[in-house]
Amino acid sequence: MSLEAVQKVTETEQKARARKAEAVEQSKKLIADAERQGRERLSAAKAEADAQVKVMLTKAEESAAKHSEAVMEETRRSCDSLRQAAEGKLEDAAALIIRRVVGV
Repeated sequence: MSLEAVQKVTETEQKARARKAEAVEQSKKLIADAERQGRERLSAAKAEADAQVKVMLTKAEESAAKHSEAVMEETRRSCDSLRQAAEGKLEDAAALIIRRVVGV
């Protein structure tokens, strides 16, 4: 092989190694960029999910408060009704107790 052919082969091998090194570096950069973008997307999705959870919790708390108010109001009405019924029978009960104690 002539010196010129050896030099060409050596030069071609060097260029191939340089291209391979460049391709490796490019691949590393692409992987790093993809990982960074993936983390950014994950972070954005997590932030959006957190915001949705807050909205849902707020709505659930408002709904629970309304339901609680309705239950409390119904309970108050029921207690008032029982109290009125008891007050209506109070005189009869007192009279019955007096009759039994006095024996009338």
